[in-house]
Amino acid sequence: MTITVQQLACYPVKGCAGVALDSARVTTTGLEHDRTFMVVDAAHGTFRSQRTHPAMAALRAEVLDSGAVLALSAEGAGPLRLDVVRDGPRREVSMFGKDLGPAVDQGDEAAQWFSDALGAPSRLVRAVPGFDRDGWGDTPGKLNFADAHAVLVTSTASLAALNARIAARGDAAPVPMDRFRPNIVLTGEDEPHFEDRVARMSLGTVELAHSTRATRCNVTLVDQPSGRREGPEPLRTLATYRREPEFGNKVSFGAKNAVVREGVVRVGDRVSVGSPVGG
Repeated sequence: MTITVQQLACYPVKGCAGVALDSARVTTTGLEHDRTFMVVDAAHGTFRSQRTHPAMAALRAEVLDSGAVLALSAEGAGPLRLDVVRDGPRREVSMFGKDLGPAVDQGDEAAQWFSDALGAPSRLVRAVPGFDRDGWGDTPGKLNFADAHAVLVTSTASLAALNARIAARGDAAPVPMDRFRPNIVLTGEDEPHFEDRVARMSLGTVELAHSTRATRCNVTLVDQPSGRREGPEPLRTLATYRREPEFGNKVSFGAKNAVVREGVVRVGDRVSVGSPVGG
């Protein structure tokens, strides 16, 4: 059975809409430009998330001109093109109560755009040059402003199995893959959640190593195109068969990976999987 890359996506601004890609350069911190920017509370520098601001899902951001420009758009908000400030005035930022150090503030125009879009005083920041942040797990790796790991991998088999269980309940619509905000979606393998059990995988010229299963939160309840929280799926059904006792009984979907060989990956690339986790 041939496993291939079905989808690629990066999320230039943490918590905002993803950008579908045909190919991506992958660095030690993940897909190029992924979670390089972050929206923070203007007063305290704490990160904003769909957990508390689901409307972020409908805010679109795209990196243009080899990283020199950030284009922002959203329904009801005028488009904005920003010259990216790679090094300049800095602001201390934090995530999940942990200080991440300084980040580069992207200026008042960006701050006003996000404040208006979210109805809360906000600033947009970018990772500083040489930002050095460790992940954790079997292979910790490095990352930018993702929650804790560089690359999230899911599969069509896992989603099909989940939606079959949702359908069996008879009272909810299937959920799309974008609820899980993956970077890489694999197809061609029939076994659900096989991605959890792969210690290493090669795709294109990239090699990934397993870090941990991806535990899920209420972001999966947000309809990504509209930015509205819907629920209770997929969390309700995942709770019936995907509990993770070692992670406080949270539910999981997908696998988080570290980048151990940089390179380029394309939609349609064949995927070579190595030994199982723990093997």
